[in-house]
Amino acid sequence: MIQHWTLTRYFGRMYLLWFLIFLTSLAGVIFLFEVAELLRRAADRPDTTFLLVVKMGVFKLPETIEKILPFVVLFSGMFTFWRLTRSQELIVARAAGISAWQFLAPALLITLLFSFFNVTMINPVGATLNAKYKELELHYLQRVPTLELTGAGLWLRQHDADRRYLLHADHVELNPLTLTPLMAFIYDTNDHYLGRIDAPQAVLQNGYWQIDNAWFNWDEKAPEAVEHYQLKTALTLNKIQESMAAPETISFWQLPGFVRALKAIGLPPGRHELAFQTLLAQPMLLCAMVFFAAAFSLRMSRRGGIMVTVLAGFFIGSLIYSLNNVVTAMGSNETLPVFLSAWAIPVAALTLGNAALLYLEDG
Repeated sequence: MIQHWTLTRYFGRMYLLWFLIFLTSLAGVIFLFEVAELLRRAADRPDTTFLLVVKMGVFKLPETIEKILPFVVLFSGMFTFWRLTRSQELIVARAAGISAWQFLAPALLITLLFSFFNVTMINPVGATLNAKYKELELHYLQRVPTLELTGAGLWLRQHDADRRYLLHADHVELNPLTLTPLMAFIYDTNDHYLGRIDAPQAVLQNGYWQIDNAWFNWDEKAPEAVEHYQLKTALTLNKIQESMAAPETISFWQLPGFVRALKAIGLPPGRHELAFQTLLAQPMLLCAMVFFAAAFSLRMSRRGGIMVTVLAGFFIGSLIYSLNNVVTAMGSNETLPVFLSAWAIPVAALTLGNAALLYLEDG
């Protein structure tokens, strides 16, 4: 029993070592590419410095790590099991009565623990950093209108040549987009308060908000009633939905409340529900990658064709990753139910990986 526990800890340390090596290596390479791309986008903007670009790259790094986790698990698992097989340590372990499922257990346990830690601890920090990245990107690289949603309703910013507007509504209806009731604060270009507009509703038309039965409450003038008013805007329904707080800027713990807030004001919550379910399904997807790593690397030394086996494992991992992205995109577009699109590929991958390992080891 002590011998088995010693081998289990050894296998766990080996997997953890290569997991951290691949995680830092892949994250570092992608970080360099991200910084290079941000430098390209900032080339014609003199107010965007190199240090600011590096800072933006750091803020975006947690999101990058979350995206590459399936490949980190796959590569670290394959390399760990290949090294143990090549050095014939697994042969010794089998001779000591340890099955493939027993020396697979440490890798599965470490993967599960890291996945839970990532979802519950790293994700909230990453969401905060990603929100800061979005703010910097908006200010220095895009300069497009933004949409903010809180429990108090909808907040929308827009501006023209000489004025800035902050629009608020308690409820939102689609097709056409209608803000009910409307409260619009008016500022000059130096953010000095000029007044506000109150109206029962504002309807988004082609290039303007149609506001009827409005009251203009100026800071230094008497209130003015206006029966029909058109407030020019460059916004469209698509732009508003795209500029809404992205799911990756909201932490795992805040997503359920954000979904409830979206439903309360009438906006579709599909993307945020999908993000929450995808985070819940992440441990299952990563464990599936461990099974595939074991299936493609445990016996490669005895059967030969190491490069073919590695490429096959990489192909399977890429296929699962791509299919998962396609299915989740279908869920985001409401082509598939949210729960199905988030869980279908992780469940299928875990089942197939388990079956492949069963066939190779016990078949």
